[in-house]
Amino acid sequence: MADLQRLPPDAQSLDAIIDALESRGWGVFSNILPLDLATALAQRARSLGSYEQARVGRRRNRQVNTFVRRDSIAWIKGEHPLDQAWLTWADSLRLHINRSLMLGLVGFESHYAYYRPGTFYRRHLDAFRGDSNRVVSLVCYLNPSWQAADAGELVLYDPDADGRELGRFPPTLGTLAVYLSEVFPHEVLPTTADRFSLTGWFRSRSVLPVRNF
Repeated sequence: MADLQRLPPDAQSLDAIIDALESRGWGVFSNILPLDLATALAQRARSLGSYEQARVGRRRNRQVNTFVRRDSIAWIKGEHPLDQAWLTWADSLRLHINRSLMLGLVGFESHYAYYRPGTFYRRHLDAFRGDSNRVVSLVCYLNPSWQAADAGELVLYDPDADGRELGRFPPTLGTLAVYLSEVFPHEVLPTTADRFSLTGWFRSRSVLPVRNF
């Protein structure tokens, strides 16, 4: 376990993430998370008994809305060594993003997400422009041996062209999706198999400036 807690993102992966964020505001990468860590997190995700129905809305107005989303989540508090390993890995990425892009990211929140067969999350934004301090979204997939028939792809949309897809990405083990939280609409298509992931947001004390790409 101690070895997993000392696994930072490698330099090549960091550079690829930075280049994608700087040039277009999003990127999806295969095998970014070390395989041993991704495998251990996948096993932990399946062992949790603390998933709760996810909610939508802001602050006190949050409520269950099964028309919009039907996944279940378990917030990460860092009490388990594997959860702490994930948070440590993400913090290494946060520091590198700050050094390279000067976004002023000061924190990270994250949860496990579980989609049972038939569940989905309709098109949405992770943050509302000018009304949130979520800046960069991070999703890591925890599904070994995922098949095309399992569906459940992440769909990213072009914010400047209504309905145009930037891509559909299967949630295979170790794949990492990174995108600007206020900018890119996205959805999770209905899955036909149990689907697990880690979702998180790098936060700042202020609102993200208007994008320049």
